[in-house]
Amino acid sequence: MENISTILLALVVVVIIIAAVLIYVGSRVPREDQDPLEARLTEFTQRGETVSLEQIEMSQSFQERVIYPLLRQFGEMTTRFTPQNALQEVTIKLERSGRAGWIDAPMFLALRFVVAAVFGLVAFFVFTFFSAVKQPFATAVLYSLIALAIGFFFPQLWLDEQIKKRQKEVQKAMPDALDLLTICVEAGLGFDAAMSNVAQKWDNELSLAFARAIREIQLGKVRRDALRDMADRIDLSDLTSFVAAVVQSEQLGVSMSKILRIQADQMRMRRRQIAEELAHQAPIKMLLPMVGLIFPSIFIVLMTPAVLRMMKVEIFR
Repeated sequence: MENISTILLALVVVVIIIAAVLIYVGSRVPREDQDPLEARLTEFTQRGETVSLEQIEMSQSFQERVIYPLLRQFGEMTTRFTPQNALQEVTIKLERSGRAGWIDAPMFLALRFVVAAVFGLVAFFVFTFFSAVKQPFATAVLYSLIALAIGFFFPQLWLDEQIKKRQKEVQKAMPDALDLLTICVEAGLGFDAAMSNVAQKWDNELSLAFARAIREIQLGKVRRDALRDMADRIDLSDLTSFVAAVVQSEQLGVSMSKILRIQADQMRMRRRQIAEELAHQAPIKMLLPMVGLIFPSIFIVLMTPAVLRMMKVEIFR
């Protein structure tokens, strides 16, 4: 039994170290869609230096040379037992979260298994060796399995939350972006140049999406296909409606400035409606803190003198 505990303790320490390394890697990951090796090649090309691929590879950071390949290899092993539709769903969610530039579906699956192992082993270590919460062996194993399941689904919940966060940011930025698009087009710029100005003006998720669509158009993709792909990557109804209106105006020959003006007005109205909806939800959200925190304090203030008076009467009786 002691040997098993020692082995499990060693495994917990190893997994904690791996988790710390992964957390450090995640915090240092860039948000750009450009490949790290491609970025290094561009950097050395701008310098005008003649270097080999080995020198470029050695100039990369430790996580790019070691951690990412290990995680990717482990992810490729897990994909052999994963249905293809599940991999496609993960890929779509990574695109919609804006994280597809630095992690792919196999790496994300590997990360889920690693996080699950960390949660399970840490829970077993806590419930086995800490006297304050020490449990019998069977109970500790049960809690560890529960923690393992939580750890397996935690990255998925985090990814869904990132998708919602990105959609909210795009929703918030759309009215101002469409106003600027309208002004640029009415001033005589083309639609692509107006989108490029929006991408350069701000640094948010919508401007990044515009910049990627512009790059795809410059590389030869048809504008309507690039815009539709951009809408699919974000999966926001308002952006999808905007793209559909732009594509339809291009096909029917309608004035682009009029379409953009109508879309900008609709986005401002939509933002006002969302603000009013949130304002109406505020009293309901404030009800629970009031009932749980404010009302008990009021009851204590009101009832304490009466209770003390009753206790005093009972004492002197």
